[in-house]
Amino acid sequence: MITRRLLATAGAALPVAAIAQEAFPTRPVQVVIPYPPGNAIDLLVRALAAQMQPLLGQPVVVVNREGAAALVGSVSVARAPADGYTLLFVPALVASVLPVTQPQGGLSVNSFRPICQVFSNSMALVVKPDSPIRTLGDLQRAAQAAPGRMTYGTLGVTSIPHLAMVQWLGAARAEIEHVPYRADAQVMTEVLQGRIDVGSIVLGSAAGRNDIRVLAVFDQQRHPDFPDAPTAVEQGFEVAPASFGGLFAPAGTPEDRIARIEAACATAAATEVYRTAARTGSQPANFFLNRADFTRRLQQDIEQKAEVLRGVRLN
Repeated sequence: MITRRLLATAGAALPVAAIAQEAFPTRPVQVVIPYPPGNAIDLLVRALAAQMQPLLGQPVVVVNREGAAALVGSVSVARAPADGYTLLFVPALVASVLPVTQPQGGLSVNSFRPICQVFSNSMALVVKPDSPIRTLGDLQRAAQAAPGRMTYGTLGVTSIPHLAMVQWLGAARAEIEHVPYRADAQVMTEVLQGRIDVGSIVLGSAAGRNDIRVLAVFDQQRHPDFPDAPTAVEQGFEVAPASFGGLFAPAGTPEDRIARIEAACATAAATEVYRTAARTGSQPANFFLNRADFTRRLQQDIEQKAEVLRGVRLN
């Protein structure tokens, strides 16, 4: 009887032990991007996934699941089993912005575990080539002379370009009316047509274009792809927000699996294939951060965005 009980107890424990010791991964890994195909970070995640696949020994499948300003895809990953087989590729806004702007959406600042940062996009202000506004000082003076009469466009309310402009307006003590659009390309078209005065965009969206002038880059140093574009810091405004991000896993994902994915991500991000994709997407040289540094930067962003969002009208 005792022997049978011991065997039964041991048998019941086997599945738990087997799970703890299970090799990872043993089946395809899915990476969800909560945006439509064809955008800049979609191209990056596909390059990263292709390089991670041989390192993990399993297919790494990219799935676009858009909707509700990245909420739909992000929530689907937050609710997925925390087993390392479903990951999220998204900007830091998944933790710093969405829980604030969509509090009923099902996300919190602790919904995900950061794994690795593999992109960092600077924001920028653009004007028409023949605009009389040549510097941020010019923009500040024009806005202060006509409060609320000038207009600027972004790709949406509480997007990082929008929040960048909110930060600058606070620093400049100026008021400019916000006009939201659906994409950076549309914002630049409206600027060129003269229907809005200035656009706040992701800097990489202006890459390869000579029909628009970059008024300022929100960063600590000039971007190598835009060497003639001065930073806001150079022009006297300590405003340098960025849209950075990479791979996240659902909270509760085991440490050993997080470490395995992080190692594959680090190696994949260092390949020439991924670095070429990063250069094409106007990424800075230091686009990669390991998990510890990514986590620290994310926490800083959560704190900074909480401050900025207090002064933003969300509708």
